[in-house]
Amino acid sequence: MSSATTLPTPSGPYLDTGLLPADFYSHAELLSDSDREKIESVREFLRTQAGPIVDDYWARAEFPFQLVEGFGRLGLVDWADPSSPESRPSNLFAGFIALEFGHADASLATFFGVHTGLAIGSILTCGSDEQKRRWLPEMSRFEKIGAFALTEPHGGSDVAGGLRTTARRDGDEWILDGAKRWIGNATFADLVVVWARDVETRQVLGFVVEKDTPGFTATKIENKMALRIVQNADIVLDGCRVPEANRLQNANSFKDTAKILRQTRSGVAWQAVGVMFGAYEIALQYAKEREQFGRPIGGFQLVQDLLVKMLGNATASCGMVTRLAQLQDAGVYRDEQSALAKAYCTVRMRENVGWARELLAGNGIVLDYKIGRFVADAEALYSYEGTREIQTLIVGRAVTGGLSAFVR
Repeated sequence: MSSATTLPTPSGPYLDTGLLPADFYSHAELLSDSDREKIESVREFLRTQAGPIVDDYWARAEFPFQLVEGFGRLGLVDWADPSSPESRPSNLFAGFIALEFGHADASLATFFGVHTGLAIGSILTCGSDEQKRRWLPEMSRFEKIGAFALTEPHGGSDVAGGLRTTARRDGDEWILDGAKRWIGNATFADLVVVWARDVETRQVLGFVVEKDTPGFTATKIENKMALRIVQNADIVLDGCRVPEANRLQNANSFKDTAKILRQTRSGVAWQAVGVMFGAYEIALQYAKEREQFGRPIGGFQLVQDLLVKMLGNATASCGMVTRLAQLQDAGVYRDEQSALAKAYCTVRMRENVGWARELLAGNGIVLDYKIGRFVADAEALYSYEGTREIQTLIVGRAVTGGLSAFVR
């Protein structure tokens, strides 16, 4: 029996079409040929460069910095450079990129999403033209890494009204004071987008804090059970002086912050689909190889039941995020549609990784078979970028015609 220390290689017709085995309804065929070729190059990089090392780095809770240069060479964010002739890719293409990262490793998917979706996204959405020219060229090439600091130690879901980090204008500078928690990439990021409340206007503003700025301290959060490769940090801002030139010029209220979160929320749903795809493939390969009672366990009815339930979850979720991306590309999607996708897909992801662990039995709890990592990491994706409960209330308010059940 193989120890299956790397994700199984797709076989049969999927190998010829470039589709993953879990893409049972061939959603990826909605992409152009050139987009599919790019996605296959990303998959090959993740399979050959990331796949052999992620378990070791996950176990040690360290980040594989040697992969960062390769991420830049993939050219996935070249379009964000203001001098680039490339146009912004479709939401459908971006979604399948998030799926591929989730399929390989949820921690790397999180790193990629924080840098490209949250940090670069903040500058694209809220930065001036000058700020985009100053920061985005190096960020698009992964030569400078970004982080996004919104969540605070005292709470998360109430951040819109409960943000405690403050910003006070002092001439041509702003003085930031407060604390942030769970900030991915923050221990090594070159640029951290920090959200703080103006003490005079009470509006939420965005600032780009550069690495080694006095008064800024980022301390790694230890002893995590999920996303162990991600370097989450506690941040302390103690009289941290930031020039006015580093204030995001088009971030004037929390509504501007929400524009970024609305986009990245759907990205987490795509990551969850990728995790489901990966878990299904591992379980399927194992079911074909593992023998009990003299034959592969994939030939038993209850094992096939688990596989088909996993495939159903993955297929339904992939259909949901695919349609969401199409609505985004058409410019007609609504916030509650992203919220439903994030809530639904992460719940289905939790089911899938649990069923995959069940299928692998005892082998499902060791890193040699990867599913243990998938199970643990799914817990983080289930909660971040807005809990299931908060997403439910967003959708509930929409479908009831504006009847809000949020506690004030």
